[in-house]
Amino acid sequence: MSYAVQWVRSLIFNTYMYAMLLPWGIVFAIPAVFSRRAAIYCCRSYCWHITWVAGWLIGLKCEVRGIPPQDEVLIASKHQSFLDVLMIYGAIPAGRFIMKDILKYAPVVGQFGLRVGCIPVKRGKRGTAIKKMVADVAAGHTLPGQLIIYPQGTRIAPGVKAKFKVGTGVLYKELGQDCVPVAANVGVFWPKRGIHRQQGTAVIEFLPRIPAGMELAPFMQTLEDMIETRSDALAAEAGFTVIDQ
Repeated sequence: MSYAVQWVRSLIFNTYMYAMLLPWGIVFAIPAVFSRRAAIYCCRSYCWHITWVAGWLIGLKCEVRGIPPQDEVLIASKHQSFLDVLMIYGAIPAGRFIMKDILKYAPVVGQFGLRVGCIPVKRGKRGTAIKKMVADVAAGHTLPGQLIIYPQGTRIAPGVKAKFKVGTGVLYKELGQDCVPVAANVGVFWPKRGIHRQQGTAVIEFLPRIPAGMELAPFMQTLEDMIETRSDALAAEAGFTVIDQ
C-alpha cells in the first residue's frame, strides 16, 4: 500500500477516533454519574472499539502479552503514544492513571478520567501530588484498582533514552504494593506526533511483577532495566533498529 493511501486512511482513523469520544460520552453520561463501574466500562469499551477499528481500517493490529493484573498494583509503563494508553486501559479491570492536570479540562476525557479515579498532576509539582495521593490512599479516599504511571513522565520515541523519574519509586515504596512493569513497541507504528500510522502489530507486554518491599535505588534500576530491555526487544521484533546510546 502506498504511503499516500495509508496517510489518508490514517487521517480517517484519527478523525473517527476523536469524533467518537462525544457520542460515547453522551451515551454513558447518566450511568457514569451513578456508577463508577459504568464509567469504567465506558472507557474500556471505547478502548476496545478503537483498537478494533485500527486493525481493519489502517492495518494496525494490537496485541497484549503477559498477564494483565487483576488486583491492586502499581503499573509502571513505557509511554510512546496514545495507543499504549488505550491498550493498557482496555486490558485491566479498573485502571486509573496519573494524568497531566490539563487533561481534566478536556471534554469527555477529563470528566470520565476523574470519574474512574485518575489523579491529575501539575507539571513541576509532581512531588506534592504524589504526597497527596499517598495520603488519600492511606485515608481510603481513592478508589480501588490498578494505578498506572509513566516513569519517564511523557511520551518517548522508540530507541530514545530518557531518565526514569523517582516519583514511581516513591509511590512503590509508600503504597507497599507490587509493581507490574509494561513494555511497548507501539511508537514504531503510532508516533508521538503526526497523522500517519503504519501497518503491523503493536505490542504491549505485562512483565513479571516486582514484589513490594525493595529499596528505592535497586527498585528503580530493576524497573528501568526490565522496561527498556524488553521495549527495545519488541521494537526490534517490529523491524525497528535500536541504536545504543
